[in-house]
Amino acid sequence: MDLNTVLPQLETDGVDEIEKLLELYNRENIHTFTFDQNEETLRRKLCQSVLTVLGRQVQPSCQKTCLETLRILSRDKRVLAPVATREGMLILGGMAKLNAGEEGGDHQEHTQSEEEERVVVEALKCLCNVVYNSPAAQQVSVDVQLVQGLCANLRTARTWHHEVGLFTLRLLFLLSALRPDVRGVLRREKNAVKLLTEVLEHTLDVSWVGPYETARPDPQGLPLPAEENERAMEALKALFNLTLSPAGGEDDDHQYRVIAAILRHLLMLKTETEEKTEEAHSHAVNLLNNLPVSCLDVLIDLPVQGGQEKYGGKNMDVVQVLLDFMEKRIDKQGSNYKEGLTPVLSLLTGGSRQHREIRRYIKAQVLPPLKDVKIRPEVGTTIRNKLVRLMTHVDMGVKQTAAEFLFVLCKESVDNLLKYTGYGNAAGLLVARGLLAGGRGETEYSEDEDSDTEEYKNAKPFINPITGHVEEPMPNPIEEMTEEQKEYEAEKLVNMFDKLSRQNVIRPMGVRPDGTLAPLEETLRDPREDDSASDSD
Repeated sequence: MDLNTVLPQLETDGVDEIEKLLELYNRENIHTFTFDQNEETLRRKLCQSVLTVLGRQVQPSCQKTCLETLRILSRDKRVLAPVATREGMLILGGMAKLNAGEEGGDHQEHTQSEEEERVVVEALKCLCNVVYNSPAAQQVSVDVQLVQGLCANLRTARTWHHEVGLFTLRLLFLLSALRPDVRGVLRREKNAVKLLTEVLEHTLDVSWVGPYETARPDPQGLPLPAEENERAMEALKALFNLTLSPAGGEDDDHQYRVIAAILRHLLMLKTETEEKTEEAHSHAVNLLNNLPVSCLDVLIDLPVQGGQEKYGGKNMDVVQVLLDFMEKRIDKQGSNYKEGLTPVLSLLTGGSRQHREIRRYIKAQVLPPLKDVKIRPEVGTTIRNKLVRLMTHVDMGVKQTAAEFLFVLCKESVDNLLKYTGYGNAAGLLVARGLLAGGRGETEYSEDEDSDTEEYKNAKPFINPITGHVEEPMPNPIEEMTEEQKEYEAEKLVNMFDKLSRQNVIRPMGVRPDGTLAPLEETLRDPREDDSASDSD
């Protein structure tokens, strides 16, 4: 369609002709995401013309068509100048029933026809695109207090039709993600954390049986429908943004515990597909990471089925779900471990460090008492094997997070960690923590468990501490050499090291008494020499 022909007609034709013209444009471009740069000016003029039409009192069918056109155009960030104005954003905000700039308390519900509802949905979709693609539109959204209308809409969540709720939440997520100042307004002035929590509670159909205890989902019940799951994901993403910097008041602590209880409920739910369930669990994990670790007791403070007392009467069902999720993420081929795996590792590490029962349960699943020590710790299909392999991952963040998780499970004891991983795999963590000489981390742990099996005790003297397993005896390469040959090879090796050292290819290192690495000459120096030197004039 030639825009040079279309633009004059938008100015002169009647509403019905304009609607037909734009419907044709929409059909032709519904799947267009890459636009011709030569028509950039024409598309910008089309934006302005469509906004002018929307500014008139036209029928809902024409409004919907105009908004569909704007939604297509808003995929191109270069043509959004006419929309990213106060007038443009107020028009879209009005069409979306956000009452931009008005008091939230004046927000009135009224019965909408299906066509009017489609107008609201299209306007919200447009706003999502425009806000995402235009920093200028983000600023105007702040100026016209768009979040005020959004929060007013959150209070009517129980009456939402699916797409209205979905795109209301998505727009709130985008504004809170792109504008840190909006996060503060939403938290302090609009009580948005509580509003979003209530939306999540309603969407997941949560029933409370205690202050922080929800009725357990029926394992044989129907899965969470796709539409409810979609809205829940958007609410979780918006809540994640608003809890990035948790405050510390009593009200906040209560609110975080309510959120933790709802997230526990969500983690025990199944959706219509395994992929969607994993996505829901991923968002739940991300949000749990934002909550104070002290609130994680909500996850386990429930009655245990069958009266199990092994872990202080705490219910570990959700901890097992998190462990299963972690293992799925480790096994996922070609996945981004940094984004997909480190959040759940961090969550389980924090929970294990703060809550003894969580640590004891995870330790029993991940690091059971050693029996077979003939295989290297990183070889095999157990969860321990998989985590030990991650300790030498190329990504520094992944490597450190996996090592820290295992270290905490070992109550931050270097000896215990080496028992399960071998010195070679643990070296990176020990260097970073200054624990090469052994010892413990800074966290205090209770005195309990960790009795070795008979198999481990018998094999312990023969375990190679570097590899962490019993090795087959290797033939001695110098056994059949003469003394002259041995001396020659030793001298050759010394010369090679000397050459590499002088060329700064390698630098011999040693361990200080405090467990940190230092150049070899420093670690060999007598500390008394330093003291005497410091006393001299």
